[in-house]
Amino acid sequence: MEKLHNLIRDHLRDWQTGWSMGTFGAIAEFHQDRDETPVIDDGFTLSRATRRGAIHIDRKRLDEVVPLAYETVSPRAHRWSQAVALCLPDALARREARSVLTELGPDDDAIRGIDHTGILFDMGLSLPQCDFCIRTSDPKLLAVLRANLGRSLFEHDNAAMPAILSAHPHRVALTHIGRVEVFQKIGGPDTGGVSPPGPHTHLLLKLLRTGRTHSANTPIPEGLMPLGSLHPGNPVIGAMGEDIEFDAVLHRHFQDIYFAYGDPNLVMLKRTVLGALQRGGDPEGFVVPDGRFERGVVRLVLRQQARLAEHQQDSELAHRLTVWRKVHDQRGDAELEDDDSPGH
Repeated sequence: MEKLHNLIRDHLRDWQTGWSMGTFGAIAEFHQDRDETPVIDDGFTLSRATRRGAIHIDRKRLDEVVPLAYETVSPRAHRWSQAVALCLPDALARREARSVLTELGPDDDAIRGIDHTGILFDMGLSLPQCDFCIRTSDPKLLAVLRANLGRSLFEHDNAAMPAILSAHPHRVALTHIGRVEVFQKIGGPDTGGVSPPGPHTHLLLKLLRTGRTHSANTPIPEGLMPLGSLHPGNPVIGAMGEDIEFDAVLHRHFQDIYFAYGDPNLVMLKRTVLGALQRGGDPEGFVVPDGRFERGVVRLVLRQQARLAEHQQDSELAHRLTVWRKVHDQRGDAELEDDDSPGH
């Protein structure tokens, strides 16, 4: 518990680390800018807030949390994604899964004191591990919401959803390990059709309809459910999803996390591939274990080592990797590829 507490505490103060909480298709993200001044910075209670959003991890639940570090293959051959999923056993993770708009009352647990008088409403998205809520003190919005309690927000004649999109209330993702709060506008016509930089939310009905609790590309073991994730600074992808020059320090930092918290079988396979590369082994003779995540690990190692070889100007390793990638990193596992958007 202490080790995980320290990991979370340190990353809350790292502006390059992004956070997300929610489920597949409904997610609230917390991001910071370099040198952004927090209004709350409490490493003991694991709470942090800026003028744009806030996050709190319940330290009392850390002894139940199962952290799982993982990496996913990008559709672009020079990139990959990485994260640490914060999971609970299925029975401990599940919440009410309300299916209609429901008033929950004043938000007594709001991260900032100023928000305690705001009224929480569960949007009724039927999410298994997250109550996806809005919070407001706006009298006009409150009147519309209360007039439509007990109804689905997606009924064609429900005035609540247009009112929400127009008023831009706070969004609050509640889980059994904590919460993420977003104070910025909802991405849409008022933001130029895109999510604003920094804390923001996504509500994607197509993904919600799948009923999944997480992406199929995330190697979550049976019986566990991810409630949130931390996304340490990516060595090849910037905060806005742009390509950046390979950052060897960020890469090494996440590898330490991966080897500490990754799936033991996938970690062992990664070490095996790295050893084969160092020995100059024949890629044709290397047998990849059968499994989508196992194939992904091999591809990830080769991509990462290729970027490292380029960074170190190691022409011998670069040539060796070219041969290996022709055998083991061909575009044949589309199901393993993620969109590598930060926080997703």
